[in-house]
Amino acid sequence: MLVLAVARTVAGASALDGTLAVRSAYVNFDHGVIELNAQVTYPLNPTILKALQNGVTLSFDVETRIEQVRRFWFNATVIDLTLHRELAYHVVTRRYVVRDVQSGAERSFDTVKKALDYLERVRDWPILVESQLHSGRYIISVRAGVRRGKLPASLRALLFWTDDWQRESAWYSWSLPV
Repeated sequence: MLVLAVARTVAGASALDGTLAVRSAYVNFDHGVIELNAQVTYPLNPTILKALQNGVTLSFDVETRIEQVRRFWFNATVIDLTLHRELAYHVVTRRYVVRDVQSGAERSFDTVKKALDYLERVRDWPILVESQLHSGRYIISVRAGVRRGKLPASLRALLFWTDDWQRESAWYSWSLPV
């Protein structure tokens, strides 16, 4: 019975209701490396909290794309990267753990609010070496996404068909003349 109640919670179409947006973004040039800084707002509601506490892992992504503007042809994509991070609740320690998927680094928080505050800030993420850019005009775009990640084994069989837990924000773009 508990598994079915959790399945209804996880399968809810309104699970990711709330604000999902890139509020601001900019780049720094640090010793020849271009670093992205962004402020994102992710949704938080009772359905998400209940799902986390029942063993669902959520994936939080920040995608960035740099395109060189061409006058007589399509823009050329210079770089397309995604910062993948996961949020899970550990029942034994009663802590929310954020894991960087690429590096495997983990940070632990005592509240979901603190974990989301951490996820919503991207600081000094190296995205490109300055020598990869040539003279011209570039467009930098950033968007955020959230989706359901791993499910506990008891829910995998019940929810293999649903993909309602996936949202992306609009692109946040600006011009970078070089």
